[in-house]
Amino acid sequence: MEKIKKSFLLDKPLLEQYLIFIKNIFSGEFGISYNYRIPVMSVIWNTLPFTLIFATISFSLQISISLLLVFFISQRRNSLLDRLLGKINLVFYSIPTMIVGMFLIFIFSLQLNLLPMSGLHSIDFDNASVWDKLINYSVHLILPLATLSLPGIIVFYGYLRNNIDEVYKRSFVLFLRSCGENEKIIFRKHVLPNSVEPLISVLGTELSILLSGTLITENIFGLPGMGRLIVDAILTRDYPLVVGCVFVSAILVIIANTVADVVKVNINKRLASEYFE
Repeated sequence: MEKIKKSFLLDKPLLEQYLIFIKNIFSGEFGISYNYRIPVMSVIWNTLPFTLIFATISFSLQISISLLLVFFISQRRNSLLDRLLGKINLVFYSIPTMIVGMFLIFIFSLQLNLLPMSGLHSIDFDNASVWDKLINYSVHLILPLATLSLPGIIVFYGYLRNNIDEVYKRSFVLFLRSCGENEKIIFRKHVLPNSVEPLISVLGTELSILLSGTLITENIFGLPGMGRLIVDAILTRDYPLVVGCVFVSAILVIIANTVADVVKVNINKRLASEYFE
């Protein structure tokens, strides 16, 4: 018992334990995982790359598809599709990721039997060729990526669509039209760039939401990422691993918000001058 107390620093005063705990956190020392019997950071590094890649792919899909949607709808403003997307914007934003995932599983896996409902690859994955492995990965990631990306696509589309409406009301657009400028050129060279800039302000928040959605999606589909790791650590009361996962998640959120602010300042030099005055 004394040996256990000493290994967990329980033989030291409470204040000293706390100071050592804070020092270890900022040095990346979270102790040994109760379940894996190895340092916590080693466990996290095994799952973090997948989570980052998964979130990056989803974020890229959200931005690219929302831009394509806006470009397509801009030529058909106030059409039925435009009004429909405007109506479902708030609906998708309010639906939890878990519900979206379960709905997609019910439709495409249980009812239509088109896509696998969980896992990163099939059972016979090891015996497949490189090309078959790539296809297998892609098929298994369709539903998780759709679950994570659909709400973000609708949200980004809503932001862009509202920004475009505001930009079209500005005087320089009227001036360009009076000069006989082509509508497509006005949209592509003037309206869209001015509409994207305000979107950067919400990227930090959306990236934070994306991270939490990634953790939930990984659990729904049984993917080997940090989300599944955190839940397993909580259920098994692996407290050092829980602390490590929460700390790393917080760092990722801070980095995401910082990157969004830096991008915004670099795009808008006027903001930069105000920022550093």
